[in-house]
Amino acid sequence: MDVCFDDATEAFRQEVRAWLEANVPREPMPSDPEGAFRYTRAWQKKMFDAGWAGIHWPKPYGGRGATLLEQAVFQQELARAQAPPIANTLGLMIVGPTLMVHGTEEQKKRYIPRILSAEEIWCQGFSEPNSGSDLASLQTRAVEDGDDFVVNGQKIWTSMAHVADMCILLTRTDPQAPKHKGISFLLVDMHSPGITVKPLRQITGGAEFNEVFFENVRVPKQQLVGQLNDGWRIAMTTLTHERGSASFGTQVQMKRVLDNIIDVAKKVKRHGQPLSADPVIRQKLAQAYIRVDLMRLNNYRSITNQLRGQPPGPEASLDKLYWSEMNKWMQEIGQEILGLFSQLDPESRHYPTSVNLQYSFLWSRAETIYSGTSEIQRNIIGERVLGLPRG
Repeated sequence: MDVCFDDATEAFRQEVRAWLEANVPREPMPSDPEGAFRYTRAWQKKMFDAGWAGIHWPKPYGGRGATLLEQAVFQQELARAQAPPIANTLGLMIVGPTLMVHGTEEQKKRYIPRILSAEEIWCQGFSEPNSGSDLASLQTRAVEDGDDFVVNGQKIWTSMAHVADMCILLTRTDPQAPKHKGISFLLVDMHSPGITVKPLRQITGGAEFNEVFFENVRVPKQQLVGQLNDGWRIAMTTLTHERGSASFGTQVQMKRVLDNIIDVAKKVKRHGQPLSADPVIRQKLAQAYIRVDLMRLNNYRSITNQLRGQPPGPEASLDKLYWSEMNKWMQEIGQEILGLFSQLDPESRHYPTSVNLQYSFLWSRAETIYSGTSEIQRNIIGERVLGLPRG
């Protein structure tokens, strides 16, 4: 590992910090889903207008061409300023980078600027009811008909589909080919006739998860990304970005989670003293601090490898497995600290923190499932990183 924040990078830090201090919204994000979506969309548009959306993207595509070190600094400063999230996370994290590699020039010019500005929100139509971990077994069909594909099938666990304008969709275009070979990658307008979105209520109480039905949906052939039946290779680009591209930002989020839990430990008392003074709790918080810092150091190692010209690969699964399992473990500590308070409505005046640890605890279980389950990540690490034989 060899990471050094030089003078130019520190100057970049001061530029970011000054802009955030002047522009991060003072009003809190609304608690209702519709209000929160409008809030995050407006925030992303503000970042875009000032040139801070997608800073890691190349300059010809509207980014700043930020270095890896600048990206790390940017994430640190977002956390320091407690900046809100953006609305078009999937667009910036996976759709844009995938189109930059595999899209036609027409597709890049049409979609990439609207991703950055949040003018068009994207969702990801990959998983199906019987094709989750075994994604290549998907059955949604796209049949050629003149200048169009006609799509029929169902997707599930599609985050943001209820507000999305566009979807990256994996479909089977050659049912006779081996399952990895007969898949194509389409860009689908979510406002097309024949698309039905049904929100799924989750354990958290939210419903940003959805199932999506396609009934004779016509998709122009120019919306095909790459070659016909080459969608699996393109999807691997998407999944690599999904699992690894935001790893430093995730580490910063984990630090914020830990800070919230420590704050609660200082407020909740048992036997007349705050739990932060309890030796068992202190030991767990210390262990959490170490694990979060290990994530930071591992991210620096990844940055070092990329600075040496090594592209991100299956090692991204290490990051995803580590942070998702770690956050679940930390959230369990948070509930242990809350004790009986954890059963209260977080809006109650007796709830000891303004941070909804109840929601965070319930949501953390999903993190070990989406973007590839922990079991799948372990298989990838064993087979593709360690070179172990298939079990």
